[in-house]
Amino acid sequence: MSNTSSIIVFTLSGFNETVNYRFTLFSLTLLSYCVILVVNVSIILTIILDENLHEPMYICLCNLCINELYGTAGFYPKFTSDLLSDIHVISYAGCLLQIYVIYSSVMVGYSVLALMSYDRYVAICRPLEYHSVMSLRRTAVLVSLSWFVPFCCTIMNVTLTPTLKLCGSHIEKPYCENGSVIKLACSSTTANDIVRLILISFYCCHFLFILGSYVQLVKSAVKSRESRRKFTQTCVPHLLSLLNVSAALLFDLTYSRYGSASVPQSVKNFMAIQFLLIPPILNPVIYGLVLTKIRSKIISFCTKAGQS
Repeated sequence: MSNTSSIIVFTLSGFNETVNYRFTLFSLTLLSYCVILVVNVSIILTIILDENLHEPMYICLCNLCINELYGTAGFYPKFTSDLLSDIHVISYAGCLLQIYVIYSSVMVGYSVLALMSYDRYVAICRPLEYHSVMSLRRTAVLVSLSWFVPFCCTIMNVTLTPTLKLCGSHIEKPYCENGSVIKLACSSTTANDIVRLILISFYCCHFLFILGSYVQLVKSAVKSRESRRKFTQTCVPHLLSLLNVSAALLFDLTYSRYGSASVPQSVKNFMAIQFLLIPPILNPVIYGLVLTKIRSKIISFCTKAGQS
């Protein structure tokens, strides 16, 4: 196979070690996906149906949960079907689509978290200006950009992949990942590497922006009891979500580049999918448990449903 025209499908060799446990893994994966759907949809519906929650912070949270549903939809249906299949392949077009959905979802998630940190900074450090700075119109524009810009970045990244000449078709993961496809190339990957470096730098700036926001938040929080209360109630869940997502992504990126070949395939698989498993479950649970308004609305809804 000397060029891309001869590559019709990719083989996902990450499933080689799952044959003996396919039904157990299928059950656990299906359960995880159901939990992801339930907890994220619960948060989304709670925010949409209650006008009191139509505030910038909750609008951002709603978009974060919508993004979790979007990203996991690009992984779980294919993954669960492959667990029960004897043939683990994906078409070239299907591979690029999966790469696009997963990558864009990760970027959107980080952009929304950056927007949420800015919202908390304005709310706590500039409370008198909050409603003018974070008006619903401006929030709508910022949320739209947090989706539009990552989508454009992902298009720029993914459209370079089909230009590569490939010398293999085996991907050592249970899903398509751009770095794994680029490793199969027998032509220059300079353009891909440059774009990847630009995108990593761009989202490192997101992280530095969030870090700067929290430095200001902590300085403001120590000044008064009211600021500490706001920080504890609204910033702690955001901080936990940020650490959750950042640790998961850093774990995956570090292992992809420096992981040892001697590590068992089952461990490699978990390392590869944990950022698609842990944040989509923990993020809405963290917010649902910590944010008083969200928690009370969900409890009220469940109580009414039980009584009816």
